Amino acid sequence: MENFLSIFLSVKFVVAHSCITKMNNIKRKVYIETSIVSFLTGRPSHNLLTAAWQNLTVDWWDKRKQLFDLYVSELVLEEAGRGDVEAACKRLKSLESIPLLLVTDSAIELAKKLLQQGALPKKATDDALHIALSSVHNIDFLLTWNCRHIDNAETKPIVRSVIISNGYNCPEICTPQELMGEEYNEE
Repeated sequence: MENFLSIFLSVKFVVAHSCITKMNNIKRKVYIETSIVSFLTGRPSHNLLTAAWQNLTVDWWDKRKQLFDLYVSELVLEEAGRGDVEAACKRLKSLESIPLLLVTDSAIELAKKLLQQGALPKKATDDALHIALSSVHNIDFLLTWNCRHIDNAETKPIVRSVIISNGYNCPEICTPQELMGEEYNEE
């Protein structure tokens, strides 16, 4: 019961903080996880779902990114730089002007706890670090298309619990579709 109360109060704080931030026109912070830049810069896909995600990502990037303060991490740059040289250059170029969050000891420790406490599978070390970095740096939203490990409805409550029990605020983990705002849904 105590854990539930802690999570409930933390969620109420996040909602209140979000409302106050919105009223004061303070830009909220978004951590851009590597899958976002991959969908943003990738060759158009013939797969219907992938093509839809690519279109949503481009729409968000063109219409919404300026409403937020964007951040990436050393991990994002390292992942974005992997693979085909030409594709990696496109990914890295799109991230050029985005401030960098440093991988801190606190983030590494929190990532280890996320893995040890079963919030993510043991093999998902980089995914745990993305979440931990967002939490330790007090980011409002973690934007991702990684629905297997990061934006997973079954594991997000466990992720949130581990983060809160370690004294951090959990970012809202979401896809570009979920962060399009009210106007987009009215189009």
